[in-house]
Amino acid sequence: MSPHKSQLRITGVGDEIATLANLPWDIPLEEWPEDPTLAAQRGISRHIVRLVRSTSDPDSEIYAVKETVPEFANREYEALRELGHRGAPSVAQIAVVDGRSAHDGSELPCAIVTRFLPYSLPYRVLLSGTVTQHEVFNMANALAYLLVRLHLLGFWWGDCSLSNALFRRDAEGFVAYLVDAETGEFQKRLSDGQREHDLDIVRFNVAAELEDLKLSGVLFPGMDPVRASESVIKRYRRIWSALSEPQLLPANDRHAVERAMRSLQDLGFAVEEVDLQVQGDAGTLKFTPKLVAPNYHSLRLKELMGLEVEELQAKRILASFDRFRSREIGKTPDRHEAAQRWLNEVFYKVVNSVPEEMRGRIEDAQFFHEVLEHRWYLGEKVGHDVGLERATEDYIADVLPFRSDSGASVKS
Repeated sequence: MSPHKSQLRITGVGDEIATLANLPWDIPLEEWPEDPTLAAQRGISRHIVRLVRSTSDPDSEIYAVKETVPEFANREYEALRELGHRGAPSVAQIAVVDGRSAHDGSELPCAIVTRFLPYSLPYRVLLSGTVTQHEVFNMANALAYLLVRLHLLGFWWGDCSLSNALFRRDAEGFVAYLVDAETGEFQKRLSDGQREHDLDIVRFNVAAELEDLKLSGVLFPGMDPVRASESVIKRYRRIWSALSEPQLLPANDRHAVERAMRSLQDLGFAVEEVDLQVQGDAGTLKFTPKLVAPNYHSLRLKELMGLEVEELQAKRILASFDRFRSREIGKTPDRHEAAQRWLNEVFYKVVNSVPEEMRGRIEDAQFFHEVLEHRWYLGEKVGHDVGLERATEDYIADVLPFRSDSGASVKS
């Protein structure tokens, strides 16, 4: 073994170390070969980043490799590990690779390796396609929601931007995942000043990123980068206010507290603890959330059916199941038995209809949601419900060939 090879240090997830050791660490990262289908899913970064497969098998694990300095790599690794432990929407850390040397003995930068997030897309890919103003709003909403969740965990990001997030489709919306935690740090509790600092950063970053797209002629006409960045801030403030500020409710309305709880559930948060106070004249209740937990619908779905999906997808699936159960409750009164029937007779019947050559283009839960949307569209077109089977067949024939969230090639 050559001297520079013996100095290589890979620190990280034990099960993956052997695979990582086979990657060409003695070659500068910018010279690594990259699958074109993966390159299309790589966003813009101030660092050199490559998406690589762990082996030559096209179905093998995909990693994101980023060159940086050891201090930042180790700091980011620890931050991502802690974010993962706390259930934050972020990529998973895999390893820090240090002690790299080229064939001529020259030193190469340290690298951090993370697991690629399946079905995720960088904002440039999403915004350079055919998008509507509503979809841009949904992306802004997703970034704001991500920042709220991080702040609830006491994490100050320090570089919140569209570039440092990846977006996955979530029913009619998006969910954002943190992919760069290099500048972030945990506090026991973020002060208002720290939160405002993060908001100032995201306001500037998002406006600058969208202005760059506009100057490049990629951004669709009529979109104002400054207004779009402000929409992130406004949405953040609305969510943060709903989760942390008291509401005054009429004491004589016995459903007022239930509605307040449900409004937070609609945002995707379960209320685990609440402070309820009767105001002076007993005519008003002061409702203050004290402890909230995210993923209300997705956790309910996982407990009921074992499916792990995004929040809005879970909400849509639960609604479909509730309609099924209302029709079939006479045959299957037990909720868990009804859930298994629905899975086999509805969900899996739809997702298993996808031909082998088109599988993997869209996540199963997203595919199911889009089929339901297509069913509604066809029904509006012909004036009556066409049924789930016909909607599935029509979607696979007319829509799926042109849809992909996975980097697979699609028909032009």
